[in-house]
Amino acid sequence: MSKHLLFSIIESPMHPDFSALYRRCGIDEVRFESMRKALAQLKQRTPDYIVAEFFYGYGNNYAGVNISNLDVLLYSLQKYAPQARVIVLVESSEREYVVKLNEIFPLHGILLHPLTEAHMADCLQTPSPELS
Repeated sequence: MSKHLLFSIIESPMHPDFSALYRRCGIDEVRFESMRKALAQLKQRTPDYIVAEFFYGYGNNYAGVNISNLDVLLYSLQKYAPQARVIVLVESSEREYVVKLNEIFPLHGILLHPLTEAHMADCLQTPSPELS
């Protein structure tokens, strides 16, 4: 049985380190400290999972059609890894905005900070509707 591949996109200190959990679940983790690096790797490797934090675009950074820091990644996934399961970590104050994103790009999981290893384990074990 081949191992699954997970991209962790770590853009803040709030991103929990679940590396040990991923190993126990038979998932190889590749960690990125920027969205740009993850996007570059996406063109070479197809992840089964992506774990990233959601940051709503309050200012000019995401003006126009983009809702958040994840929009470009999610558009890229449609081309390079359409089966990837995206797990989004979000502060409770921004939950309403991630719901809007989920209407455009169906997400595998939305986990609120602070989260535990058990929350992530449950999310990883939940099958995607299109894969079941």
